[in-house]
Parts: sequence; structure tokens; C-alpha cells
Amino acid sequence: MPLYHAVLFDFFGTLTQAVSRGRAHVHLARWLGCDPRQFTAALDRTFVERARGGYGSASQSLRHVAESVGVRPTRAQLAAVLPARVAAVLADTRLRPEAVPVLQEVRARGLRTALVSDCAHELPRYLPDLPIAPLLDTCVYSVEVGACKPDPRMYLTACRRLDVDPRRCLYIGDGGSQELSGARQVGMTAVLLTAPDLAGHLRFNGERGWTGRTAPTLTAALRYLDEMPPLRPAARPAALSVR
Repeated sequence: MPLYHAVLFDFFGTLTQAVSRGRAHVHLARWLGCDPRQFTAALDRTFVERARGGYGSASQSLRHVAESVGVRPTRAQLAAVLPARVAAVLADTRLRPEAVPVLQEVRARGLRTALVSDCAHELPRYLPDLPIAPLLDTCVYSVEVGACKPDPRMYLTACRRLDVDPRRCLYIGDGGSQELSGARQVGMTAVLLTAPDLAGHLRFNGERGWTGRTAPTLTAALRYLDEMPPLRPAARPAALSVR
């Protein structure tokens, strides 16, 4: 029986290289009639609420961002721009070269895999087309759960879907959204990815003063699978019933 039963991965900055907003967002802003700098600042400012689905659909979320900088796009404009918004986020996404091999290694060990990501509507649209998709047993998106990390629902939804005890899960992330503290709170073993490229990574509500496990690469993080999990007190049973 393996010491761990599943490995959960963050997406942006973990399975991907560091993220920054590229030129596609400049063009997107101009198509909507927004000042690019104001538009980018509004995307950052509204990220958490967009990621928990607080503004509604993808179209409603984009409308809110535009209106927050004084622009009132038409319904036709929004419909035309939405595919470009997905393409812009995808353009900023570059999988780490080790992402696929690491996921393959985890599955070769007989363990389950999950993606747990704070994201708006775009990631669920394009992730199924990425090469990591067939290697993930489930994907938990904040925009669908209605909560962002470190909310326990994000982690426990993955555990419920995988039918695993959170105390038998290894969680790997770059530290955004205080995700490591959240994972540890529900009983998981958390590992901070410290890849050099993350110095310039777009990160919200990051961990402060993390003193737990670290790894410079995804491959290096897998060494913790050979350690006995600390088996902290189990998460409350009521929380495990999250849908």
C-alpha cells in the first residue's frame, strides 16, 4: 500500500511556467475600447471575485471589468471578444517541460492525480486540449466551486471525487492564494515549488514566511512521496460532503 494515495497540483506557476500578461491582453483591451493599463489593473483587482464566479458568466465578468474602467461594451462586442480572451489566457500559459513526465510518474506509482486551480472561466475551456488533461483524474476549478483557495472546499472537493483521505494527499503549488496553508489545514502534506522563474510570476494572496517542505522542481517534489505522511487530525466529516 503506497504511503500516499493522490497528488494534487496547482496549475498556474506549478504545472505551468511563471505567468505574466502578454501582448494579447493589450489587443483585447483595445478591442473593447479600454486603456490597456487600466484594463490589466482591473483584471488583477477583480481576480479573486472573478475566480469564485462572483460576477456571473464569462460575458458578465468581462463586462464588469470593462465597466470598472468606464467602458460599456455592447453585447455584440462581448460575444466577439470572449474567444479572444480565452486565447489571451492560453497564450500566457506554457506548461513546464517536466509537467507531463511528472504526472506520468505519479500515475505509474498507482496514485490518483488532481488539478486544484483558482481560475476564472477561461481555464476550464482550454485545459481539456492540453497534453496534461488525460493524466488528470479530476480538475477542481474555483469558478465552478464558488470558492478560492485556501477555502477547504477546494481541496475536499478533489478528495471526494478521488475517494481519498486528505491526510494521504501530497499537494504541490507555487504558494499563491495561501494554497499551502489551506492544504495543510485539511491534513494534506504541502510542498512549495521554488522554481527560479517564479520570481516574476503573477501571484495573488501569496504565502508569507512558509517554513514547510519545498522543492526547486516538480520532479524533486516527488521525493516526498517516499516519506511517511504526518497524518494530522482528519478534516471535519461535514466538510467532506461538499459538492
